[in-house]
Order: sequence, then structure tokens, then C-alpha cells
Amino acid sequence: MSAGIRILAALLAFLAAAGVTTRCAAQQLSPNYYATICPDVEKIVRAAVTLKVQQTPVAVGATVRLFFHDCFVQGCDASVIIVSSGNNTAEKDNPANKSLAGDGFDTVIQAKAAVDAVPQCANQVSCADILTMATRDVIALAGGPAYPVELGRLDGLSSTASSVDGNLPPPSFDLDQLTAIFAANNLSQADMVALSAAHTVGFAHCGTFAGRIQPAAADPTMDPGYGSQLLAACPPGVDVNVAVDLDPETPKVFDNQYFINLQKGMGLLSSDQVLYADLRSRPFVDNWAANNTDFLAAFAAAMTNLGRVGVKTDPALGNIRRDCAVLNG
Repeated sequence: MSAGIRILAALLAFLAAAGVTTRCAAQQLSPNYYATICPDVEKIVRAAVTLKVQQTPVAVGATVRLFFHDCFVQGCDASVIIVSSGNNTAEKDNPANKSLAGDGFDTVIQAKAAVDAVPQCANQVSCADILTMATRDVIALAGGPAYPVELGRLDGLSSTASSVDGNLPPPSFDLDQLTAIFAANNLSQADMVALSAAHTVGFAHCGTFAGRIQPAAADPTMDPGYGSQLLAACPPGVDVNVAVDLDPETPKVFDNQYFINLQKGMGLLSSDQVLYADLRSRPFVDNWAANNTDFLAAFAAAMTNLGRVGVKTDPALGNIRRDCAVLNG
């Protein structure tokens, strides 16, 4: 056997082992994980999240996006919440995470404080699980599915800006690239299309779609009228902090309007509209545009799969963080 073949074989064996390890960890998750540890944890988190959303409705999209950015980098371990310190630049300060809204972080921090205020629960519930529950809750508050969540994750022991590179899909990705990066996290193309519909809530900064709306090179897959509206909102030289709703029709409601928008050429990001433009993924779009019930069920299943990505259940690989933004000393 040549050296090259031996190296390839070793790499494949490593990836296979990593996949088995991840599946084993995910199998240790359970909806009843805190039944005796902190039996009312879901009620506590839901109350805190409800209050936060009532005060700041943009927390819905911000929390959902925070969860996705966390899980795709080192797994669902709340490492995205860690703040940079000393010589370490944390995940949240990578350029790809700079646009994460502060209200998403605050949703988790408020829920953590509410949980820890109950003596039986203090420092017993991981930030990773709180983020998972909070994400489900903001979705349900916006009209989406109130699906059961699997619990038992530990918080990650590290957070580095460099670990983000190459692990989050930019808005320029085509279908093959999107499918590949989701597959790397054991998520199917159906999961990818369903999860993309999280863009039925939240907003995006002008720079993420500016190239699609320039009159000299307008994206032909975008509805011209919609493009004109976006250009008016995001003219050349606009402040980088200006943002628009991802869903121009029902921006505060978690529903299947995202897919209806795609059928009309009104997907905001290139990576949104490609789901309809590419005939391979169009059947998902058409089916879920026609049936909101089917979409919500598919989304709930995809969120469960996303919540299993890279989870840590071995105390050697994680712990329960006392402060979600700071690694335990």
C-alpha cells in the first residue's frame, strides 16, 4: 500500500470515527434530561424568553440566527456566546459573526439568569441547552412549531475566531455548496431547505445582497419591482448598519411565506433564491409554499437534527458554564 493510500485510509477512518462519536453523543440527549435536576427548566426559560420578545421583538430572528451560527462551528455548545479576552479572539468576533444581533445573546443571558435564580437549578443547566430551548421558544412565539427539544448538552471549552472560517455558508453560495456544507454537519438537502426558511423572520444588512440589486448588473432571478424597493432602501453608499427584513411580506410571523416569496423572485439573498432557481431543490419550495403544515413539521424535524450537531456530553469535552459569556476558570 502506497503512503498516499495509507494517509487517505487513515483520514477516512478518522472521519468515520468522528461521525460515530457525534452520533453516540447525540443519542445521549433526552427531552427529559432535567426532569429530576431542574424539572421546571422549560417553563422558566419560556417565561424569560417571552418577556424578552415582548420587550424586543427582533430577538426572534436574532436568537434563531445565533443558534445556527453556534451549531455550525464546533457543534451546539454555546461557544459563540463567549467574549474575547486576553490573547484569545473568540468566535463572536470573527467577521462572519460581527452581524449577530446583541438581542440574541441577551435572550440567552436573561434565560440563564432566570434558571440560576431557582436554587435547585443554579449552575445545573448548560448554556447550550438554554440556547436550544430559547430558540424553540422564540420560533413558537412567532407562530412557528413548539417542537420538543432534546437536552443534555455540555458547554464547549474553547471559542476561537479562527474556528469559524469556512464553517458558515455565505449568502453567495449556490445549491451544491449549500448542500455540501450542510452534509458536513449530517444534515440533508431537505434539512437545508427547511432550515433556510428561518429567513421568514429577521433581517439582513444591505451589504449581503447589494450585488444583486445594482441596475447595471441586476440578478435576473430577482423580481424587478422587489429589486427597485431594495435599491431605494439600500442606495449606493448606504450606512453599513442599515438592514431590511428578510421576509418583505410577513416579517414578524414564522410561516411558509418565505417559500411563496421565492416563487415570486423575492428571496433576499442569493442563497435564498437559488433554492427555487435550481430545479433540484425547487420541489421542496413548491411543496412547502403550498402547505404550511408540512413545512412546519419539516422545520421542526430539521431543527432537531441541527440541535444534534457536534454535541458534547462527555465531561472531558465540556462543562456547565457559570457565565455563558466566560469560560469557567
